[in-house]
This record gives sequence, C-alpha cells and structure tokens, in this order.
Amino acid sequence: MVVISKTVLNQFSEDHPKAAFALSDWYNTVKAADWRNMAGMKQTFNSVDYVADNRYVFNIKGNQYRLVAMVFFSVRTVYIKFIGTHAEYDKIDVETIDLKDL
Repeated sequence: MVVISKTVLNQFSEDHPKAAFALSDWYNTVKAADWRNMAGMKQTFNSVDYVADNRYVFNIKGNQYRLVAMVFFSVRTVYIKFIGTHAEYDKIDVETIDLKDL
C-alpha cells in the first residue's frame, strides 16, 4: 500500500517519542500490505474499525494513540487524516477530521 504521508508520522513521533517505534511498525506493515478489502486489513490489524466514508481507525501502541486514515483498496492508497492521543481522538469528529483542521 502507498501511505500518504510518512512526514505526518515523523512529526508526531518527534512530539511523542514514546509512539515512534509503534508508528514506524504501523507504517512498515501498511507499506508491505496488499489489502483488497477490509477482511484483508483485519487479518493484519485485528482491532481496526471502519467509521464512515472509507475511514478506518487504527489503535497504536496498545490504544494509547489513535490513527484515522482513509483507505482506498482499489488504488492501494492510505491517506492519514489524524494521529493523536486517545484523549485527543475523543474530541474530534472522526467522520470529517482532516490534518489541515489540526
């Protein structure tokens, strides 16, 4: 899969060093994946949840952090829309959040 954008993960990792390894692991796993549908994604990340509008929520580092991404299986692309702590996640509208809103 193509992940857009790794820069977002790197920036978040600088501010939250405890998340760095988990985010790097998530990125490498997603990049190596070839998901065709949610069932394939669930085999990789059992805790991933579908929200709406091609948006999925991933638990990072034992659910200490949450990552929201739009996943387009047909073009093998994952767009990161949000990364934050669980508390920050609780304050957003997961169906509409975008990085430019932060």
